[in-house]
Amino acid sequence: MSEPQEIVETRGDDRVDLLASDTNGDGKPDVWVSDTDGDGKADLYQFDTDNDGKVDITMVDLDQDGNPDTIVDGDGGLPPTV
Repeated sequence: MSEPQEIVETRGDDRVDLLASDTNGDGKPDVWVSDTDGDGKADLYQFDTDNDGKVDITMVDLDQDGNPDTIVDGDGGLPPTV
């Protein structure tokens, strides 16, 4: 997706990428795991599912229980910097 369909609410306003990984071996990240509230725990997960270098799915775990509270198409208004 080139533009977010929806803006997501996260636990905080900061973004610290904890992990950016190339899972398919094409040399570009396609999974991003981030902390938005500074506690060192992941609460924002993003995936590039079609290998175009752009986020296709964003998931937010607001209560950090391991289950996503919000899932949207696109980057959710939070494009990764890596």
